[in-house]
Amino acid sequence: MNMKYSCVQLNDLPDEILMIILKNLTNAEVLYSLLGVNKRLNNIAVDPVFTNNLSLVMSTLDGLVYSLPDPILDRFCLHILPKIHQNIEWLHLQSRSMERFLRATNFPNLYGISLHNIQAKTAIDLFTEQTTVIHTLKKQLLSFIIDISTKGTECYKRDNNAIIFNHILTMFTNLQYLNFDRSSIYDDRLFFCMRRPTVVSTNLLELHVSLHTFDDCLYLLDGHFNQLHSLYVDVSGIFKSVREVSLFDERPFEHEFFLQSAQSFPFLEKLYECNHERQMYKECSKSIIKYPYLKQLDIICTCKDYHKQFLFDTKTCLSFDVHGPECAVLDLANNNLFHKNIWTNKVYFE
Repeated sequence: MNMKYSCVQLNDLPDEILMIILKNLTNAEVLYSLLGVNKRLNNIAVDPVFTNNLSLVMSTLDGLVYSLPDPILDRFCLHILPKIHQNIEWLHLQSRSMERFLRATNFPNLYGISLHNIQAKTAIDLFTEQTTVIHTLKKQLLSFIIDISTKGTECYKRDNNAIIFNHILTMFTNLQYLNFDRSSIYDDRLFFCMRRPTVVSTNLLELHVSLHTFDDCLYLLDGHFNQLHSLYVDVSGIFKSVREVSLFDERPFEHEFFLQSAQSFPFLEKLYECNHERQMYKECSKSIIKYPYLKQLDIICTCKDYHKQFLFDTKTCLSFDVHGPECAVLDLANNNLFHKNIWTNKVYFE
């Protein structure tokens, strides 16, 4: 449909009907489509309904978050944000385009930011370097949500989240709400065993966190937040009665995932896995995973990375002689790994 004709049709509708239609779009779509068309549609587009809470990201059905395409990003930075900047109270941003959006104009009434899909190293640099634009908001922001991604080429260190957590609360001294929940894609929890929380906040009122152990929760409550009145905690569970687990996913299972699953199911005896995606962090230094009760292992529907994961004692320690599929040893032989001494877990192939 011709855009000019479409806008004429929209212009013929009463405000009440038009608002109902536009509320089915994202706020960014409303602003990008209507701002600059005519005076009436301009007034509707800049209504606080569409400008107070602005999401400048693209989301996919599987939960991944991306930056807006460059032509749309350009128009927002050059023409749209300067016209509505006083209305904006909350911004949803993606790490790649965040700096450009925040430098486009000033945001006098901005109090909250959701930051999505940011790599751990990028986040650490962002909250420590004094020259980043987000430092100009360190006294202004009252609410902050962060979603850290481990997808990429970096080796993800287990205490990265604890470092970032401390830096955020050190920077945003007036923060009242913090959501440091686990990523929507990756199960990366706060872990304070190697790096205890050092920050003290007298303003934080509400905190959302996913923690690795109950001890991590005790660390948080040990006098760090004396004004905290709402704490939402998701602690990694330990299920002592579970004996059999089946794992399926279209994304790779990393070493850290198996480490957490072994800790969550300490008496696991049977494990079935189906995953053909190659692991991304094979070269990172990692602790050895222990399955003290595992007796049956089915990794037929997996690629060679998972064969190495369970058959090499540099990655996994199996206390029992495990029954497994013959295809695993054939795959290792084809890749010239069968004859190396690193394969010492005892697996009887069926």
